[in-house]
Amino acid sequence: MSTKPDAATDTTLVRALHAQLVREHGAVVMHETHLSWVLLAGAYAYKIKKPVRLSFVDLSTLAVRRHCCDEELRINRRLAPALYLGVVPITGSAAAPRLGGEGEAIEYAVRMRRFAAGDLASERLACGTLPAQELERFAAQLSAFHESLPAATPASGFGTPERMHRDLELLLSDWPHAADAPTVAALRRWFAVHAVPCAASSAQRVAAGRVRECHGDLHLDNLACVDDALVAFDALEFDAGLRWIDVASELAFVTMDLRARGHAELAHAFAAAYLEAGGDYAGLPLLRGYEVYRALVRARVTRLRAGAPAAGAPAAATYLTLARQLTQSRRPRLLITHGLPGSGKTWLTRALLRTAGAVRVRSDVERARLLGRDRYGGADSDAVYARLLEVARVALHSGYPTIVDAAFLQRAQRAPFAALAASLCVPFTLLHCTAPDDVLRARVRARSARADDASQADEAVLDALRPGVQAPADDERGHTFVVDTSAAPDAHDLARRWAHAR
Repeated sequence: MSTKPDAATDTTLVRALHAQLVREHGAVVMHETHLSWVLLAGAYAYKIKKPVRLSFVDLSTLAVRRHCCDEELRINRRLAPALYLGVVPITGSAAAPRLGGEGEAIEYAVRMRRFAAGDLASERLACGTLPAQELERFAAQLSAFHESLPAATPASGFGTPERMHRDLELLLSDWPHAADAPTVAALRRWFAVHAVPCAASSAQRVAAGRVRECHGDLHLDNLACVDDALVAFDALEFDAGLRWIDVASELAFVTMDLRARGHAELAHAFAAAYLEAGGDYAGLPLLRGYEVYRALVRARVTRLRAGAPAAGAPAAATYLTLARQLTQSRRPRLLITHGLPGSGKTWLTRALLRTAGAVRVRSDVERARLLGRDRYGGADSDAVYARLLEVARVALHSGYPTIVDAAFLQRAQRAPFAALAASLCVPFTLLHCTAPDDVLRARVRARSARADDASQADEAVLDALRPGVQAPADDERGHTFVVDTSAAPDAHDLARRWAHAR
């Protein structure tokens, strides 16, 4: 393999390769970014790295580009094994290149399986054909992927406060558009104010093993619908430090991009599905800061690209505006549910969390995580409610409206949560869900038959719990919303009422 820095890719080679592929396949589509060219020819896509040297990456030598191609293949096969086929040498000359030909390589291309036009998640979102269920399914898969990865050691230097500070300074220095200067300066000040608590939290995350080798560039243009499922591709290969990150930073990239594209409700649904799948609520104190950082990353990348963004894609100014909005103060508040199995608590809070932008934690999910399934004893319930209280405290301290979805049938279970809200001076609401007995039983039977929910409560559990129900007392009724869920309640109206709770 040649390591000559001038052996290399230039527009002559790419134009010649494009012409060759046109002769072989007919129409060939070429996409260009600030780091690569991608040629779509027949059933394949060929990605060729540009010989560029920028403040954050140096691809100026063939040896480095070959290494990055190999890394791209390795890291992307973890999430998209069917897409990434191999690294192909380009031989011949810049004027007459040959893919996979004999002789010394003058360049390399990553060969991928091509997916259909319009199948990017960003494109489907713009067309209204990206269901929330697909995003939630991928969120659970992403959580499982993160959990499968080895953790970085503190000695690696990955994900540390010092590394995060360097990455932020590199991002904000020499910003490519002078008109953005006031916004960038304001965001720099915001990061400075939050530097100390963020450093403490990020150090704890490193110690807890939450820094792992992630995708690194997980926005909606790097998600595609392949074989009827969302698949992440084009992971960040050129800097291991930008890939070995807090898993919460990866989550933030997706939620930020959904917000930037005008779908905050999908961002909330994605975050809820991710957190529910893995239980990593400890990342919440850093999530908003990571969203701000990711918005700045996309703003800078968009500024570096020539021409206007693709139809429906956010402009750099949109990402910057979002970054500023995300730094604004929030109003945390706490809502807990009250009701028997089948009373609609989970269905209603799922709709409410999307509308209100809330974090939700479910007793059924946390019970299974802590204890396994079918555990409804008193001591078991105490452990579950202690876990719910811990998550609620973290979420509220992190500034999020917080929903705790549990039966809360007894006043003694509700009291610690009311006390938590009082201690933090945040509004406290009890959502009392009701439905007729025949509706409760029908719902419980149907849920058991579907076997698609974390709840294992059947009719026997329903009957066993009923005698222990303690209705809201007189001093609780002032902050209680009573909702008959048999009549399809309006989640938007409920979110409005909750937002105005005192």
